Amino acid sequence: MNEIFKIKNLDLYYGEKQVLKNVNMNILENKVTAFIGPSGCGKSTLLRCLNRMNDLISTCKIDGEILYNDKNIMELQAMNLRKDIGMVFKSPNPFQ
Repeated sequence: MNEIFKIKNLDLYYGEKQVLKNVNMNILENKVTAFIGPSGCGKSTLLRCLNRMNDLISTCKIDGEILYNDKNIMELQAMNLRKDIGMVFKSPNPFQ
């Protein structure tokens, strides 16, 4: 099975507060992957990492590596990455 995402040793900080700690996982192509957990546990934060939406938050610092089709997402153009990796939010926010 082809791994579309490989997440390695991912840590994420908002300022001094660490909100993701040592996340390691593979997400397989053409398979359903569910993130389940209580409010505030980091599900949306992790999803935002996959298409670099956290780049827009000035206090956000990310350590570790996320590979998309075996390429480091930090080496890809963010807009091109977002064309491949869409997000649907629970609250609509068109034109923002």
